[in-house]
Amino acid sequence: MTEDAEAARHREKMQKRKAVQDAEVAGKTVEKGLLMVHTGAGKGKSTAAFGLALRMLGRGRQVGVVQFIKGAWSTGERGPLEAMPGLEWHSMGEGFTWETQDRERDVAAARRAWEKALELMARPGLGLLVLDELCIALRYDYLPVEEVVAALVARPPGLHVVVTGRNAPPALVEAADLVTEMKLVKHHFAAGVKAQEGIEF
Repeated sequence: MTEDAEAARHREKMQKRKAVQDAEVAGKTVEKGLLMVHTGAGKGKSTAAFGLALRMLGRGRQVGVVQFIKGAWSTGERGPLEAMPGLEWHSMGEGFTWETQDRERDVAAARRAWEKALELMARPGLGLLVLDELCIALRYDYLPVEEVVAALVARPPGLHVVVTGRNAPPALVEAADLVTEMKLVKHHFAAGVKAQEGIEF
């Protein structure tokens, strides 16, 4: 096949592909705030959520972040994101449960974070709310799953919410519009590599 014939074949193939794509896109007419869940054992759940926060800020929309477990240590993303106009950040956790070793304290911290999340959800003009590691708080029963899911479902219709953390409960997965499971294929921890600045925190 000549170069010209190959180019013509490719162009025809892409024209057909474009027609299919255009028809599919034209068929999507619903616009609504999404409930998104980033879960699974793989790395990147919070990182992906903060990418969404940047995208929303880039569109001139306001963003809120509530961290449920994290907060006892400084993370690299917090400083630059917190300094951006339009973003409100609340790190309200005291560390993972094996660090605090105090269930009552963990439950109280989760409740304070959830109250802040409810406050932000009710705020007019908020485009995206990131509920970082909320799944962990739900897994350890620091908050009632039914209460959390009911409030997320009843959120303002235009508000996007992204929830992160391993072991998303089935009720949250069922209520969500989009669920991404990060799959662990290989991790450097297994080779003895420690958590590093700019990668893990």
